[in-house]
Amino acid sequence: MTTSENTDLVLSAEAQDLLFREARTANSFSDEPVTDGQLRAIYDLMRWAPTSANAQPLRITAVRTPEAKARLLPLMAEGNRAKTASAPMTLLLSADRNFDEHMPRLLPFAPQAREMFADPQARAQAADYNATLQAGYTILAVRAAGLAAGPMLGFDPAGVDAEFFPDGGRHVVLVVNVGTPGPDPWFDRLPRLEYEEVVSLI
Repeated sequence: MTTSENTDLVLSAEAQDLLFREARTANSFSDEPVTDGQLRAIYDLMRWAPTSANAQPLRITAVRTPEAKARLLPLMAEGNRAKTASAPMTLLLSADRNFDEHMPRLLPFAPQAREMFADPQARAQAADYNATLQAGYTILAVRAAGLAAGPMLGFDPAGVDAEFFPDGGRHVVLVVNVGTPGPDPWFDRLPRLEYEEVVSLI
């Protein structure tokens, strides 16, 4: 589905295809492992993308041992279990509800920054919003590493939180399978809305 390079974009056509046009949600994976180096490279890229007040609440739990997968699979929707079982690594992307403890270091020019998140409900909303934003960046970073991402919302959030984050300090926002695509990994490309349907000029 490669298209000619858009001269209005600085990014090369190859990079555009890798990150967007040819990238797909994988539904099967090979048994080729995702290395520690690849996971670190993914994080080292995505961490530079912006969050509100530089809060960076996303926490990544990389599930790859058979024992950890056995804990996760019953909490996935039935249609997501086989693909999750086949993925060499599954990322639990969660929001740290106590992210504010890092604010003095992350926003040093605003010593009162932590006070902005003193209300627990407002802090939880900020954590979930920014972690979800960072989850999108993580998908792009996975693609930049030459791997396929399989993001899923079909899981039991309360169950995942209870099983993997029992102290209540984190809330899972997205589960993402990561790896090299396996046999017949892609569904047919689904339609996208056109520019005129989405963009308004005022």
